Amino acid sequence: MNERPLKAIQQIQLGTVLSTEQQARETLGRLERAGFEGIELNGFMTRPTPLFVRALTRASGMPVGRGGRLDWPELIRSTSLKVVGLHEDLGTVEREPDAVISRAASFDTRRVVITGMHRFDYTDEAQVRDLALRLNAAGRVLAAGNVSLLYHNHNVEFRRLPSGRTAFSVLIAETDPSAVNFEFDCYWPTAAGVDALALMRELGERVVLCHITDRGTRRRGSSLTPIDEADAVELGLGNMDIPSFIEQAKLSGTRAVILETHRNWIEGSPIRSFETSAKVLNRHLGQHSPLRPAATERGAPRTEHVRTSEGPCWTASDPPRSRRPLRPIAKAPHG
Repeated sequence: MNERPLKAIQQIQLGTVLSTEQQARETLGRLERAGFEGIELNGFMTRPTPLFVRALTRASGMPVGRGGRLDWPELIRSTSLKVVGLHEDLGTVEREPDAVISRAASFDTRRVVITGMHRFDYTDEAQVRDLALRLNAAGRVLAAGNVSLLYHNHNVEFRRLPSGRTAFSVLIAETDPSAVNFEFDCYWPTAAGVDALALMRELGERVVLCHITDRGTRRRGSSLTPIDEADAVELGLGNMDIPSFIEQAKLSGTRAVILETHRNWIEGSPIRSFETSAKVLNRHLGQHSPLRPAATERGAPRTEHVRTSEGPCWTASDPPRSRRPLRPIAKAPHG
């Protein structure tokens, strides 16, 4: 029986409440108290963020704040949160794989995620097939450093190619599962009109991480027209079948279910937003979780368990962090 996924959150949701060390510590503490066990970091938010990146994310409704100036490895070590993955762009991975592996190690994580491509034609099948080759090559390089590579979808991958296939179907078929797997985002295929749950089932164990948010509208009262624009909303406040996505994540052996309500927060507050969604995650994934052993993933070498004289064990690639008591490994509840 699979371990249940960790309950995590994407750093992008928190950008506006991570701008100073005190604010970051308060926000991370509230995450822990809400029941979150992990966080997924963005490389560009853990180091000084270029002005054009801040402008681009702000224009997309996802401001990243100024937290890139903070000491993120130290901030994470001061909490119980586990870094479940690190977002980087493919160009950076290709140019400086050793630096990426080192950054992942500084956060005690073995997963690097490519978050799609910019200025890229997803309707050009030759380009998409070449992207699959690049992902395979990058994944093999990272695997040599004990890091696995994942690809994160948005909605652009569901454009139709001239052949009738989607770009995402090409990426699934032409990436090597020993080198590349997926961080499946349930929201974006739903927004594109795709049966996201069926697609998640098709991917099966290749869904190593799962992004989740709900989709609906906050509008109340009378409407000028009979058409509402849908957007991200907190779990349970929209129309997506959130319990089924979480159940499929359990069945697939997904390592973490990661909340990413990237904008349109309740009361305009990312904190109020994650505290609202946490209630749904806690209901379906349980309130507490022991430290998980680092399960072997495709694309990353197997590691050995180490046991101390006191009894608790961890993996050789995942040693216990300083400033936190060791916690015995036990089977996590399925909630």
